[in-house]
Amino acid sequence: MLVVGGGGREHALCWALHADDPSRTTLFAAPGNPGTASLGTNLPIAATDVDALSRAALEYRIELVVVGPEAPLAAGLVDRLQRDGRLVFGPTRAAAQLEASKAFAKDVLAHARVPTATCRTFTALAPALRYIAQHAEPLVIKASGLAAGKGAVVCATRAEAAHVASAMLEHRSLGEAGAEILVEAYLEGEELSLLALTDGDRLVLLPAAQDHKRLGEGDTGPNTGGMGAYAPVRLATATLLERARREVFEPTLAEMRRRGTPYRGVLYAGLMVAADGTPFVLEFNCRFGDPETQVVLPVLATGITEHLGAIAAGTWTPAIDSLPAATTAVTTVLAARGYPDAPEKGAAITLPDDLGPGVIVFHAGTSRDSDGTLRVSGGRVLNVTALAPSLEAAAASSRAACGRIAFTGMVYRRDIGWRELSSRASRGIS
Repeated sequence: MLVVGGGGREHALCWALHADDPSRTTLFAAPGNPGTASLGTNLPIAATDVDALSRAALEYRIELVVVGPEAPLAAGLVDRLQRDGRLVFGPTRAAAQLEASKAFAKDVLAHARVPTATCRTFTALAPALRYIAQHAEPLVIKASGLAAGKGAVVCATRAEAAHVASAMLEHRSLGEAGAEILVEAYLEGEELSLLALTDGDRLVLLPAAQDHKRLGEGDTGPNTGGMGAYAPVRLATATLLERARREVFEPTLAEMRRRGTPYRGVLYAGLMVAADGTPFVLEFNCRFGDPETQVVLPVLATGITEHLGAIAAGTWTPAIDSLPAATTAVTTVLAARGYPDAPEKGAAITLPDDLGPGVIVFHAGTSRDSDGTLRVSGGRVLNVTALAPSLEAAAASSRAACGRIAFTGMVYRRDIGWRELSSRASRGIS
């Protein structure tokens, strides 16, 4: 198997695929990281180098390719590998527009009659500013294109929204990702990440997770790619999951089939759950989430390899509606000083071999010198995932493990899962 990508999500994918059948699975990762190197062979190929990845799949006789990040999906890697006759798990370039273009996703949602925030799209600044000037506060400005999880800005005032819109449209603060923007109504509620495996028709839900986007504790500070996550989530009751299946996933997949671009792979729905239980779609991702993958895959009671392979082969006949969680997981992201805007790289990392029972460390932004020294090479550096019977125990174990890891400028949140933990404490639940 070949896992495309080099972050924490890809290390978690390699970990899960290896755990399913370690005696029969030979893993490659491109480009991988020091974590994936401990499970297989890293190939020095960029995740978006479609030609080189195609050649590598042939050279190494790859039987299944699993694409991790969004950029190679948007670049058409799945289309190329399918033309080469390779089994590949992930959506085609056309289907990946659900993430690559938020404007496209909104159009799909509108035609499918899926609950989502009202919005308008703009490519010119003047009409965007006129619309913002009469919009209710607060409001949300989103870059339509791929912005590494940093393209959505919640604005408390119209003045702030006008500033963000100007930065994206006029000053190209996010490059071409912000050449088209969405001005969107602000939704109240609690966020939830829900992933579904699908062959374009049938779907199997994975355990729900909750991401923590803000840099600081208590959800303060700037948006990031994600500072931690936990799974499963109390908010995701059987009733809510059934509503999400019926009101979000099934109509979306039907609309994609109607358009002639069936969606196959994993579909990530970022949801805002309103007070009345309605699941509103904030965004779609066309791949496993990051850092959600780092908690969702470790809690599964059964493996996922057979599902990914069967979807890629077109032979998937799932006998279940969901993959259950067998335990609870909390992952804490250790980030570099200056993240998300200007992370400092190069610091040496002290990473003990044994951080306690049930603790898994997924590498995200690390590299290793020729002498074996582990160093910071990205904004999000390590994901410290702890498994335990309860959220309280998993959160405490993750925090304790983080305290034993060290590098200069290390930044992390100590409150992953705080909303649910606070709710439980207020109701006297242990």
